[in-house]
Amino acid sequence: MQAKYDAMVQAKLGEYGVRVRKWRSAMSGIAWQVEYRDGTVSRLIEAPRPKGPMSAAVFLHEIGHHAIGFNVYKPRCLEEYHAWVFAIREMEAHGLNVTESVRRRMHNSLRYAVDKARRRGLQKLPEELVPYLRPWSESQRG
Repeated sequence: MQAKYDAMVQAKLGEYGVRVRKWRSAMSGIAWQVEYRDGTVSRLIEAPRPKGPMSAAVFLHEIGHHAIGFNVYKPRCLEEYHAWVFAIREMEAHGLNVTESVRRRMHNSLRYAVDKARRRGLQKLPEELVPYLRPWSESQRG
């Protein structure tokens, strides 16, 4: 299974021209890009090295930010949503197990992003994000 994760990592880094600045031991990540005066762009992430479903999801979420582009979606919580959708879709495309824990992590991450946006004065919540107003347990009941 590790060979499958490693192949996915190499494919995605190459496809999107991303470099890993640091492999994190925690299940957290960050994606950013640096634009130089000469017009070149460095695409960077920090993420856990994929060794299981959760680390693969976090890694792919960070790749997703580069895949969808920065500042394409407004508000920021909508960008987070699309990065998570990318991660889940890529896991499925690569035959990786999308566990209940991964889906819960996605939900809780998006709920946090929506709550943060609302605290900062978000006026209109995009329709895609309405399910993330409720806790995971409530959203599973329908």
